[in-house]
Amino acid sequence: MQTVLGSGGQIAEELTRELHRNFTRDVRLVSRNPGKVQETDQLVPADLMDAEATDAAVAGSDIVYLTVGLPMDSALWEQRFPTMMANTIAACRKHGSKLVFFDNTYMYPQTSTPQTEDTAFEPVGRKATVRARIASALLAERDAGTIDAVICRAPEFYGPGKTQSLTNSAVFHRIEHGKRPMVPLNAHTRRSLIWTPDASRAMARIGNTPDAYGQTWHLPIAPDRLTYQDMIDIASRITGKKIRYSTVPGWAFRIGGLVNPAVKEVEELLPRYRQDNVFDSSKFTRRFPDFQPTSYRDGIARLLEGE
Repeated sequence: MQTVLGSGGQIAEELTRELHRNFTRDVRLVSRNPGKVQETDQLVPADLMDAEATDAAVAGSDIVYLTVGLPMDSALWEQRFPTMMANTIAACRKHGSKLVFFDNTYMYPQTSTPQTEDTAFEPVGRKATVRARIASALLAERDAGTIDAVICRAPEFYGPGKTQSLTNSAVFHRIEHGKRPMVPLNAHTRRSLIWTPDASRAMARIGNTPDAYGQTWHLPIAPDRLTYQDMIDIASRITGKKIRYSTVPGWAFRIGGLVNPAVKEVEELLPRYRQDNVFDSSKFTRRFPDFQPTSYRDGIARLLEGE
C-alpha cells in the first residue's frame, strides 16, 4: 500500500497517476474530502491535524507521501504545518512506514548562489521559517534512525491544471488569456522552474528506490536556466505573436500588500526574483540518467496550447 497524504492538489494527482502507471495500483488517497484519480484508488477522509485520524490513515502503508499544500497564509502555515508533520512522523514511526516528504526551497538563502542538497537553511520570513522548522524536524527523526524517510525538494512550479505559482498566474496564465504578462521585479535574472508532472514522476521514482532513502533530493528540472524574457520570447514564437510584458517593481508589491493580504504574503519571496535563482538537480540526474525532464519549450507549448 502506498498512501498520499494531502491528495487533491496538482502534485498529488500527478503522483497518483504515476504510481498507478508504473509502481502499484494499491494506492490510498487521504485528505478532508478525497476524490478518486484512478478507479482503483482507496479513499480515506482524514484531517491531518488530528493525530488519531492520521494514524488510522497511515496504518498498513508501506510508503507514505506527504504532499500537503496550504494557501499562502503565514498564520495558517504556523498553525498547521508543524502539527501535520508531527502527526505524520508519529504515524509512520508506529506503523513502520517509509515517509517521502515533498518540500520546497523557501528556507534556502535568498541569494544567487547555486542551491544544492547540502545548502544550509537561512530562512527569511514567516513561511520560510515554518518550512525550515518542519524539514528540520523530519531530518532529526531520520538522523536518529526512528523513521526511514526521504526529502524531495522542488523549486517554483509551472505546469497544467491546478498548478499554483506566481509565475503560472502572473506570466503564463495571462499569456494564455491574451493579457500582458506581469514579471516580478526583473525580467533578466535566471529562473529555476519545475514542470509539475516531472516533480510528481520523480518523487514516485525516489519513493520506490530503496537506496534513495536517508537523503535529500532536488527534483529534476530542465538544464537551461532561462530568464522571464527568454520564456516570453519562447511564448511569442509558439503563439506567432510578439508578446510584450510589464515588470512589476518592488514598491508596487509593497503598496498592494497594504490592501490585499494575498499580495502581502508574496513579499517575503520577492528577493529570489531580484537576482538569479539557480536550483541544482544534478544529483538526481546522475542517479537516474534515464529520466528526461520536460524542456521549457515543450512545457510552455503545452500550457499555451491547452494540452
